[in-house]
Amino acid sequence: LDMLPALLTTDLCSLKGNVDRYAFSVLWEMTAEAEIVDVTFKRSIIHSIAALTYQQAQTMIDLPELESKDDVQVGAVKRLASIARKLRKRRIDAGALTLASPEVKFVLDSESLNPTDVQAYAVLEANALVEEFMLLANVTVSKKILRHYPTLSVLRRHPAPNRSMFQPLISKAHCRGFEIEIEDSKRLADSLDKAVMESDPYFNKLLRILSTRCMSPAQYFCSGEYKPTEWHHYGLAAPVYTHFTSPIRRYADVCVHRLLAAAIGVSPLPVHLSSKSYLHDLTANMNRRHRSAQLAGRASVQLHTLIFFSGEGGEKEEDAYVLDVETSEGIEPSFTVIVPRYGIEGRVILSNIAANDPYLTRDADQHSITYKDDTIQVFDKVRVRLFVNELEDHQRELVIDLLEPDFESQNDKERPKKRAREH
Repeated sequence: LDMLPALLTTDLCSLKGNVDRYAFSVLWEMTAEAEIVDVTFKRSIIHSIAALTYQQAQTMIDLPELESKDDVQVGAVKRLASIARKLRKRRIDAGALTLASPEVKFVLDSESLNPTDVQAYAVLEANALVEEFMLLANVTVSKKILRHYPTLSVLRRHPAPNRSMFQPLISKAHCRGFEIEIEDSKRLADSLDKAVMESDPYFNKLLRILSTRCMSPAQYFCSGEYKPTEWHHYGLAAPVYTHFTSPIRRYADVCVHRLLAAAIGVSPLPVHLSSKSYLHDLTANMNRRHRSAQLAGRASVQLHTLIFFSGEGGEKEEDAYVLDVETSEGIEPSFTVIVPRYGIEGRVILSNIAANDPYLTRDADQHSITYKDDTIQVFDKVRVRLFVNELEDHQRELVIDLLEPDFESQNDKERPKKRAREH
C-alpha cells in the first residue's frame, strides 16, 4: 500500500524524463577518485534528460568506451558508475557488510492479478550505483542536521550484535570448515568473503542470509536520547546515518526533510520537531510501523505463494538447501530447508522414521542426522517437491516433500511421505 496517493508517488513526486520536478538536492563536488571537495543542500528543480530502467542503465554501463564516447547519456551513466565503484570500495574497506536476502518477486496476471510466475530479484551494477549515492546522501544529510540540531535529529542506528546471537551460525559454519568472526563489522565482512565453497557458489549467499537474521533490527531514534557512541550503524559501518532519500514511502524521511530545510534556512522547524519527548514517541511509532510493514509484506508473499502453487500445474520439484537440523534426542527427526527459486522456507519432518529408531544417529556438533547410510548436514543441497494441501474449512498449507536423498524407512515404505509446512 502506498503511503501517499499514487498521483503523488508515481507522478508528481517522482523524477520523469524531460519534465521539470521539484526536488531537495544534495550536491557534491568530487574529484575523479570520489573524494568529496564540497557539499551543498538546495531546494531545486530537476529536468532529467532521460528516465531509465535499471536494465537500460546497465546496458549503458556495459557499452565499450569507443562505442559511447559521444553519447551524453551513456557518458553520464558511466561516470556515475565509476564514482559508485570507488564509493563502494571505500565503504567495504571500512567494514560495511554485504548481506543477502532470499526475497523474490511475483509476476501477476494483468486481469486476475493472480501470480503466474516467481522470479528472484536480479541485482545489477546499476542497482548498486543508485544504492551508493542514496547511502552517501543519507550519511551526508545526517551530518548536516546533527550540526544544527545535535539533540533533535531523527537518525537510524544499528546496534552491534552480541556473540550469543551469532553462536548458532558460527557453529554451523565451523562444521563446514569456516570461521565466522564478529568482533566488528570489518572482521565479519572479511570472514564472510573467505567462506566460499567452490563446489557450490550458493553456500556463501546462505551464510549472508543467515548473518542478516543474527542481527538486531536497525532503529529510528532521536539523537538527544543516546550517546554519540551509540549512534553507530553496524551494517553500514557508519558513525551516523539517517533516511532522507525516500519521502514518498517513509515518514522518517519527511521529518528529515523538515529538519534539513530548517538547517539551511529555507523553512522554520515545525514546533513539534523541537520536542524531544515528541520525537521519542514519533520514532518509537515509526519503528513499530516499520516492523508491522515487514510482517505484512511477508504475509503477502505467503498468500501469493499459496495462490501460485494452487494454480494449474502448481506442483514443482526444486533444489533446496538445509538451514538447520533438529539434533535433539527423543524428538521426531526433521530439518529446515530454503528453496532459493521461490524464497520459501519449511521444516521437513521425516515422519517415516521413529524418534528412537536404532538406525538413526544425531550429531549436534556436526549439525547432521544419519539414517543407515544416508546423512543430511546443514548447508547440504537436497531435492524437494512443493505443492498445496487442502485442509478442512477451506484452509490451505504449502507442503514440501523430501525427494532426495531417500530417507524412507525400509520397513515402512507405504507410510505418507516426508512433509514440511512453510514458515
